[in-house]
Amino acid sequence: MNRSKKIYLKVFLFFLIWRFLLFIIAFFANIIISDFGNQFPYSQEVLISTGFPNWAWSFGNFDGVHYLRIAQDGYAYQFTQAFFPLYPILIRLVSYVTFGNFVIAALLISNTAFLAGLIIFYKLITKNFNEKIAFWGCLFLLTFPTSFYFGAVYTEGISFFIIVLAFYLFEKNKILLSSIVGSFASATRLVGLFLAPSLVKRPEIKSLIPLLIVPLGLIAYMTYLTVEFNKPFYFLTAQSIWGQERSTTGIVLLPQVFWRYFKILVTTSGLPLFNAILELAATIFALIALTIATKRVKREWLIFSWLAILTPTLTGTLASMPRYILVAFPIFIVTAFIKSSRLKAALLIIFIALQAILVTLFTRGYWVA
Repeated sequence: MNRSKKIYLKVFLFFLIWRFLLFIIAFFANIIISDFGNQFPYSQEVLISTGFPNWAWSFGNFDGVHYLRIAQDGYAYQFTQAFFPLYPILIRLVSYVTFGNFVIAALLISNTAFLAGLIIFYKLITKNFNEKIAFWGCLFLLTFPTSFYFGAVYTEGISFFIIVLAFYLFEKNKILLSSIVGSFASATRLVGLFLAPSLVKRPEIKSLIPLLIVPLGLIAYMTYLTVEFNKPFYFLTAQSIWGQERSTTGIVLLPQVFWRYFKILVTTSGLPLFNAILELAATIFALIALTIATKRVKREWLIFSWLAILTPTLTGTLASMPRYILVAFPIFIVTAFIKSSRLKAALLIIFIALQAILVTLFTRGYWVA
């Protein structure tokens, strides 16, 4: 067996074990928490009506329902414009293969894209470091508490694939192709736009290609919003509707956000307190990891990651940060550099335990990120 096949097999086994264990956790979550917390009136209409067992359809909770409805009916529902179009378009297309079942189509896209992204991630690390770092990098990525979103009806799986593919092509000096791939990222999530400055090598005409091409996905979506709703920035103004207290009209600095969270920690309890601790801890972990990564990973990776981490905090909240930091892949690379085997083992145990808790809550309809 040649080296490439061994890599593919190793990563596939990683992925298969991860996916299997997520379904197992979701299965037992139904026993641990009997009450389903997601009270969206259309959750049952879109998910439960599929006839699948809840350990399968429950990975379509929350944002997943919105993506499925957009795939079915377009942007017919108010404020769904906050969700970018590429993923629901793909769901719609794949649904023709899955006999009209949008949930299967969405899960198939997310999981296949993430598997492909994981393979490219492994190869990208190996190319720049070694197979040991690649092994641990993938392991920390898969066990990270919110990594289950890669395999849910969310854009995390396809975003991760497109982003690491863009950087992989960039490594091979395929600037134009990397930029075209990046344009699909900016049609998937706003974070994809940050590939534009990250892929610029030097201040010369050829190197500026990413600045022109990567934003095309977002520009196409803004053009659609202008034609249909006369609101090119509807995707931004709709964000504040989803109950996360995001500021879309001004900038809130990180120290102000931390102060806000300090007040939350001393005034809340229960699941809101748990979420606040998770959001704050994930953000601090990401900031520390990226700071350590400064002299260890490539400049373009860091530019993208810092923009991906810091930009959401400017809205005045750390809501969803445990999920948002998943695309900042240098975090998992630098974590793989930890020399102490005991520290690595301890971190893995913490990650796995937290992921089990979060998957249990998420699949039973309790929002966690």
